[in-house]
Parts: sequence; C-alpha cells; structure tokens
Amino acid sequence: MRILILGAGGIGGIVGGRLAQNGADVTFLVRDARKKILDAKGLQIESPYGNASIPVTARLDKEITDHYDLVLLACKAYDLDSAIASIRPAMGPSSCVLPILNGMAHIKRLNDEFGAQRVLGGTIKMQATLTPDGGVRQLSDWQTLTFGEQDGHASPRTAEFKALLDKTGIDVKLTEHVMQALWSKMVHLATAAGMTCLMRANIGEIARTPEGTALLRRFLLMNADIAGHAGYRPNDEFLEGYMKLFGQTDARYEASMLRDLERGGRIESEQILGDMLVQCRAAGLDDALHLAAYTHVKSYEQRRDAGRLPGHS
Repeated sequence: MRILILGAGGIGGIVGGRLAQNGADVTFLVRDARKKILDAKGLQIESPYGNASIPVTARLDKEITDHYDLVLLACKAYDLDSAIASIRPAMGPSSCVLPILNGMAHIKRLNDEFGAQRVLGGTIKMQATLTPDGGVRQLSDWQTLTFGEQDGHASPRTAEFKALLDKTGIDVKLTEHVMQALWSKMVHLATAAGMTCLMRANIGEIARTPEGTALLRRFLLMNADIAGHAGYRPNDEFLEGYMKLFGQTDARYEASMLRDLERGGRIESEQILGDMLVQCRAAGLDDALHLAAYTHVKSYEQRRDAGRLPGHS
C-alpha cells in the first residue's frame, strides 16, 4: 500500500513517522520550507512512547505525478480546500482518502469532490505539536485512531491499512460505526473548545469555580442532544467519562483551539463551533451557549485580523 500523508505537523508527523519507521511506503506532501527540514534532518519525534529520528520521503505539490492507494489528510479543517487541490493529482480510480480532521463538514465536502466510495471516515485522539526546531512532540500518551468505511462494510483497503498501523504501537480501531465516532468526537470537541475558549481556562480551572462543573456538564449534554437529533447520540459510557472529567478540579486538559487562540493563531471556529451552532438551531434547541461561544471566538478573529491582540502586534 502506497500512502501519501498531507501534513507533517504534529499528528501527521507522529502517524506518518511511525508508519515509515515500521516499514510502510509513506510519502509526506508538504510545503517547501517543511521539505527542506525533512530532507536535511529527517523527522524528529519526541514521544512518551520513545523518541526517534526517522528518514522520510517528502514531496511538493508539483512533484506528485502518480497515484497513491491511500491519502491521509492530517491538516487543519480550515485548510481543507487547499488540501483537496493538493491531493487531487494523487487520487486515482482506486485511491481512497482518510481525513482525520476536526468537525463533520469535511466529510460532505470530500464526498462531493471524490465520491463517497473513495472517502473513509476517521478520527484521532492525540495531542501533538511542532517544535521550534521542526520536530514533532507528542504531548500526552493519548494515541487512538478510529476509522472505517462510511457505510460500515468491511473492506480489504481498511484491513490492509489497519495491519500497517498495528505495527506502530498506535491504538487502532477499525469500526463499522465510524459516523458515530465522528459525532461523538464532535460532541467532545464542541464542549471542550467552546468552554475552554469562552472561559480562557483549562478544565480544572473552570471546575474550581462555583458553577464551572455544572456549566461544563450542561454544555456537554446539550451537544449530546444535538448529536441525538442527527441520529448519533453518544453512549452512556462516553458521556459518563466526560461528566467525570468535568468534575476534576486538578484536570489540566484544554482544547487545542485554546492553545491556538492564546498564541494568536488561526482557529477552527467555523468547522467546530460554527457548525455546531447551525446543528443546534436545526435541532430546535436553545442556542444561547453555542451563540456565546461562537461569537467569542469570532470576536477574537476580528481582533487578530486587525492586529490588535495584546503581545501579537
């Protein structure tokens, strides 16, 4: 199986690097500056599961002239349109694309572009980031990748990719219910991103306030109701796990959107909070919390675009 990975940042770097380290045929599709680093130094990984220096193959858009069996999209959701343009030459009649983006809207966009039969569903639980010197750092021991065919059927291509992933040490789940997995992650993301960004605090800091845990749990259940309206309410075990997390006053967990916001970066406002606001209204539910969270991050974008963020002018 020939694999093309768009994105050699945190998550793409960890997944692709571990695949390459264990003998998979992997090519990274990257920009010029990133290619120079990878060509010169290889992919440097810092991880709780072991550091590594891995020689990798990197290509630019213009260098992609043949087809790949599987294309892994590991970019930010707001870069989807440019990602589609970049991978189009790599997508042959039997190619498939596996997006591990945040949100839900990208599935329809990719289905429209390539056909649903060539689009897998996937979600990843991993915290990773680029280091200042161009390496990738895994920030926690979370590393679970869940994927499958959209219609739930077993396929040779998903079995083959799982076999390659199984060699990496990453926890891999090949599921018949990938759309449920996507919706469950959306419930988690919308809750964590909405609340940690709105409060500018991590989960423990919010939970230590008089009403913080109650607010976190209320927002979680509202998002679960939205998913339920779409036919994909998370199960009780999932909800109980996050209900417990949101009561932990020592929890240091925060959404990556908050980290991006605090460093003055781009954020996935539309793809997570904007889309969930739309879904909330479609379900006929009270949108007050979603409206507040969405307006908060959009106001941040206004200040950022105007160059008015403190310490980022």
